Amino acid sequence: MRRAVLEPSRQSLRDTALVRRRTLAPSDYFSLSGSIQSTALELVQYRSAGAVALYSPIQNEVDTTAILSDALKWGKKVFYPKLSSVGMAGFARISSAVELVKGPYGILEPAGTDALVRADGDSLIVFIPGLLFDRHGNRLGRGGGWYDRVLNGLGNRGFFVGLAYEFQLVDDLPAESWDQKVHLIITEKNQIDCGRAPH
Repeated sequence: MRRAVLEPSRQSLRDTALVRRRTLAPSDYFSLSGSIQSTALELVQYRSAGAVALYSPIQNEVDTTAILSDALKWGKKVFYPKLSSVGMAGFARISSAVELVKGPYGILEPAGTDALVRADGDSLIVFIPGLLFDRHGNRLGRGGGWYDRVLNGLGNRGFFVGLAYEFQLVDDLPAESWDQKVHLIITEKNQIDCGRAPH
C-alpha cells in the first residue's frame, strides 16, 4: 500500500519562505524592490486610480516608498492598514510619510483615523505583501489573518496587486476560505495575470 504524500503545512511553507527572504542582501533588496515598483508605477490600473492602498514593509518585504512618493505627487489618496490594540483593522489615509507611526506590533501605520470610504473603492488599487504567491492569485501572508480581514472589508472593490520577488512564486498554495486572492502579481521579472476579472 502506497503512503500518501503529505503536503507541506501553511506554517512550514511560511517558515521556509521567511528564512529565504531574510537572507536577501541589502543591495539585492533595493535593486529588486526598485525594479518591482517601477513596473507597478506603469500599470494602467495604477495610473487611473484615484486611491492607492499600500503597506509598510517589514522583514525585507518589497519596498513601497517609490509608489508612495509618486502617488502623493499626483494627488492620489493614499491609505495604509491601521491595526487597533484589540486586533481590529481597516485602511486609514495619510497625506505625508511623516504621518506614519509605529502601531501595536511595531509596524508603521497612519497616525490619523481618516478611513477609506466606499466611494474611494471605485478607483482603488491595493498593493499587497506576502511570503508566497501562486499563479492562481493565492497568497500566504504573515499569519494571523488580520490583513485578509482588512482586504475582505473592501467587499468587491479595488484591484489587488501582489508585490513579490521571483523566488516567492510557487505553483500552488493551500488556500483557506477567508484568504483574499490578488488579480495580478509583479516580480522583478514578470507580471502574472492570475486569471481573475477585476472587482
